Amino acid sequence: MARLFGTDGIRGLANGDVLTPELALAVARSAARVLGGKSVAIGRDTRPSGAMLQAAAAAGFTAEGAEVQLLGVVPTPTVAHVVASGAVDLGLVISASHNPVQDNGLKFFGPGGHKLTDAEEDAIEAGLEVRGGGVTGAEVARVRDADGDLVEGYLRALLATAGSLEGLTVVVDGAQGAASRLAPELYRRAGATVVAIHADADGDHINEGCGATHPESLAAAVIEHGADLGIAHDGDADRCIVVDAGGQVLNGDQVLGLLALARQETGQPGSDVLVATVMSNLGLVQAMTAAGIAVVRTAVGDRYVLEAMLAGDHRLGGEQSGHVVMLDHATTGDGLLTALQLMDRVVRSGRSVAELASVVTLLPQVLLNVRADRSRAVAADVLAAVAGEEAALAGSGRVLLRPSGTEPLVRVMVEAPSQQVADEVAQRLAAVVAG
Repeated sequence: MARLFGTDGIRGLANGDVLTPELALAVARSAARVLGGKSVAIGRDTRPSGAMLQAAAAAGFTAEGAEVQLLGVVPTPTVAHVVASGAVDLGLVISASHNPVQDNGLKFFGPGGHKLTDAEEDAIEAGLEVRGGGVTGAEVARVRDADGDLVEGYLRALLATAGSLEGLTVVVDGAQGAASRLAPELYRRAGATVVAIHADADGDHINEGCGATHPESLAAAVIEHGADLGIAHDGDADRCIVVDAGGQVLNGDQVLGLLALARQETGQPGSDVLVATVMSNLGLVQAMTAAGIAVVRTAVGDRYVLEAMLAGDHRLGGEQSGHVVMLDHATTGDGLLTALQLMDRVVRSGRSVAELASVVTLLPQVLLNVRADRSRAVAADVLAAVAGEEAALAGSGRVLLRPSGTEPLVRVMVEAPSQQVADEVAQRLAAVVAG
């Protein structure tokens, strides 16, 4: 049987073969037993199925004697903050992030507000077979709506990380998701002039043609309103995509680079290291190396970025996708925090987003999905072909082969000085992988 937990929690078709109310109840019970929490905060995005899964998970926690506080529709990092603050022991987010409305997911935060380790997830999964137990009678815990001060505390914590954004005009795309209300409110309270789009919290259309995966309408709105920049969040707002004043979408590596240089310029502790995944562009590594900042590479997934950060006591890390982790201020990726810090950098420097992002010159990157047995990624003829291509690039590019974790696919990624070279190398390697 395939592992239930994926890269970021459990995700699938709401009320389909896997992600059912019965599963949510069983997972919540097992999580309470494995993690030992006696109080849990639950947050969700705007999907219609969220209320169903929330009710089931709340029943599971209370059956194990864990009190549940319902935060309602809030970003994923809000839940992490509430746990990290000590107000509760555990957190659960019900969201499928950037996925379409028919999907949903379960994502946990353990003590301290951190995502679970593989070992903790495996223990929860193993505990699903346990039947019975729990508490009875008057010991069954309660479910209640959380005090509004918990969410307000999250907003106040974010505002304390930045100066005034007065004079800045920003367009915010809420993706009809969890940040629809809080993101525009936060940026207004910070002093910015805010134009909000796709911010009606319409869960029937979450991520539909909007948000971080569809920034086209944001780019158009930035130009229409003459804004300084645009920010697009995904459905649960743990990441953001940035658009400059000219309507150009910035790569997540560019955002990471400008934030790393901002930390270095202000002399913040740990500003000599940036943590990024194996998918981050070589151009980011080259820019950081030139600035004297070392880049630590991890597997794909913000949880692995965080694990490396905690292990090495590094303070900044993230992914191309817009997940950015700032351990000085948060325990997980936070799209609202990222946007706030970026806008603070714009105001303090007096430079545009485009100018700040230009410090990272991205190399052309090609990613091909080749249908083949996953073992082909390490086959002798494939490794020989990769070595030959890397030798020909002579440090001016790189090659990365990754087997899919769920499908018979090998992902071939190539970066090179020109698009033509990247395309040619990727096609040659794809042919070898396909056999």
